[in-house]
Amino acid sequence: MKAINVGIIGVSGYTGLELVKMLISHPIFNLVYCANTEGATTVAELHPSLLGVCDLGVEKVEIERAAEMCELIFLALPHKTAMQTAKGLLERGVKVVDLSADYRLSAENYEVAYCEHEDLDNLSHAIYSIPELHGRLAEGAKLIANPGCHVTASLLALAPFLDHIDLSQPIFIDSKTGVSGAGKSPTSSVHYVSVNDNINCYNIIKHRHATEIEQHATTLCSNAVKITFIPSLVPMTRGMLACVYATLKTECDPLGEMEVFYQNQPFVRVRNAPPHTKMTSGTNFADVYATRHGNALVAMCAIDNLMRGASSQALVNANIMMGLDESLGIPRIAYVP
Repeated sequence: MKAINVGIIGVSGYTGLELVKMLISHPIFNLVYCANTEGATTVAELHPSLLGVCDLGVEKVEIERAAEMCELIFLALPHKTAMQTAKGLLERGVKVVDLSADYRLSAENYEVAYCEHEDLDNLSHAIYSIPELHGRLAEGAKLIANPGCHVTASLLALAPFLDHIDLSQPIFIDSKTGVSGAGKSPTSSVHYVSVNDNINCYNIIKHRHATEIEQHATTLCSNAVKITFIPSLVPMTRGMLACVYATLKTECDPLGEMEVFYQNQPFVRVRNAPPHTKMTSGTNFADVYATRHGNALVAMCAIDNLMRGASSQALVNANIMMGLDESLGIPRIAYVP
C-alpha cells in the first residue's frame, strides 16, 4: 500500500513523544513533519532518548506547509489552540486526529467546562471514537476527537453494565492517574516534593472529564447518566486505574458480562483479578475486571494514560480513519519490570 505522509503538531510534550515513537516504525504512515510553537530545533533535542533514532527537524507551525506535506496531522496541543489549528488544516483538506478536548463535547458542554468554542462547523461533524465502543465509526472521517484518559478508562469499565445498573442510583468513579497526565510543563502541584510519598484528590466532582464521561455514556445507552467523579494523583510516572461503583438492577455475572462485551477486541483484556497499571505500561491495552457484592457492582480498568489514554488510541483511530487494520504500529509489550 502507498505510504501516507503524516505530521505531528505539538511534538514537544509527552503525548507528542509517544506518537513519534510509534510513527517512525509504522508500516504505512510516514512521519515527515513535526512542529511546535517555537520551532528551530529537532526531535532529538526535544526528546534526547531519540538521539540517533529520529533526527527530524521541528519547525514552527505553518498551516500551509503542513498541508502541503501531510495527508493527516495529529494535534497534540492544548485546548483552544487545537481548534484554531485544526480549522485551518481541515479547510485545506488535511485529515486531523485531535488529542485535545476541543471536539469531544457538545458546544453547550464544552463552553461550560472550557471556553467559547471557535469552530462550531467542524465540531458538528467530529467523530468521537473509543474503537471498542464505537466500532469503525471513524473510518473515512475528516476529524477525530480522541477521548481523554480518565474518560477512556472509565467508559471501558462502565459500558458493559449500562443496561444492568440502576441509573437512578449514584454512580461513583474513582480514577487514579500518574503524574505524566498533567503534562510536561512544571507546576507546584506536580513538583517532586508535592507528589512523592503522597496521594491527593483534585478537582473532585467538578473535573472537566466528568462531563465527557456523562455525555458519552448517555449516548451509548440513550438514557441520562450522572456520575460523581473523583480523580487522584498518585506518585508514579504513567498509568491509570479507574474504579466504577454502581448499583445493579439485574442479575448478572459481572466478569462474564465483560468477557462477552469485549470478545474479539484485541486491545481489551478481561482479567480474572483486579488489574495492575504496570501490566499496560507502554501499550494500548486496557485491562478490565468486574465483580459484585450483592447488588453493588465494582468494575475497573487499567490503562497507560499516555498511550491508551492519548497517543496509541489516537494512532488506532488514525488507522481506522484511513481504512487500515487498527493494530498497525500499536505497541503490545509492556514496560515490565
